[in-house]
Amino acid sequence: MTSSTLPSQLGPYSAKRLEADIQAHWAAAETFKAIENDPRYPKGKYYACSMLPYPSGKLHMGHVRNYTINDVMARSLRMQGYNVLMPMGWDAFGLPAENAAMANAVAPAAWTYSNIEHMKGQMLAMGLAIDWSRECATCQPDYYRWNQWLFLKMREKGIAYLKTGTVNWDPVDQTVLANEQVVDGRGWRSGALVEKRDIPMYYLGITRYADELLHDLDKLGWPERVKLMQENWIGRSEGVRFAFEHSICDSKGELINNGRVYVFTTRADTIMGVTFCAVAAEHPLASQAAKSNPALPSSLRPAKQAVWPRPTSPPVKKKGWTLALSFVTRLRAHPSRSGLETTY
Repeated sequence: MTSSTLPSQLGPYSAKRLEADIQAHWAAAETFKAIENDPRYPKGKYYACSMLPYPSGKLHMGHVRNYTINDVMARSLRMQGYNVLMPMGWDAFGLPAENAAMANAVAPAAWTYSNIEHMKGQMLAMGLAIDWSRECATCQPDYYRWNQWLFLKMREKGIAYLKTGTVNWDPVDQTVLANEQVVDGRGWRSGALVEKRDIPMYYLGITRYADELLHDLDKLGWPERVKLMQENWIGRSEGVRFAFEHSICDSKGELINNGRVYVFTTRADTIMGVTFCAVAAEHPLASQAAKSNPALPSSLRPAKQAVWPRPTSPPVKKKGWTLALSFVTRLRAHPSRSGLETTY
């Protein structure tokens, strides 16, 4: 268009047509494809990655807001001379896809990939500065094989280990729930009454890294309130570990937990004033008390044992098996390690 061309000579403005033409040009020119060591961008590489969306079937305004912010940042940095990589993928592996597939009577793969196709079309229509050549989906074997590889390496190093623990079990969704996902005793998604079950679980011994994590928080350019949240989440506490003795026996006449209940406190000076201790509903002492006292609430009944086989040690590969971990972000004091143990 020259300076003498009048807007009226160009015809009516059509955002849909204009955007499609521009986006087609971007695609043909691979405008947003990140190239290693691209000389056009002298300031070096910048990785602008947003959280991958779950392919629920359609974008909502939360998606639009999130990816628009990242898009503006990526474009601005590119204009400043940075070699920006803005990838996109799909958080497509897990229980929600299975539940949605069952509810709609279709196979999980067909349901998931159909949703991905639709949502990708919506993102393309938005004209986001995404390098689609690096698209991935977490349900694809060439992606999650690396999760499995990393887990096996952690097993080899003893960072991941197996032991039995008590969990919140949703009998409808057939999955483990974090405490935050239990609302008034019911599963947050299914509404079913949550049960207590003892199941073999993998734990990650991150307590050995607590000091390193705390020390390196100061190196992050995060707001102070965010760093404080992370510090509290790591939750290192220094104190003492001591035991209350008891004489409660199990059905075999043996002392439960060798006749001791261990307690950790950061206030050793208050120990001499202790008159009682409380135990969680899933503790063996609570279960034993419930057997002989029907007046106690049903939540204290013994936890059910899981019926699936215990994983072997070390893990083995078998055709048709899928490695699955239930993530629980509840921390608990573990004073013998001067830190915390995170349950997975």
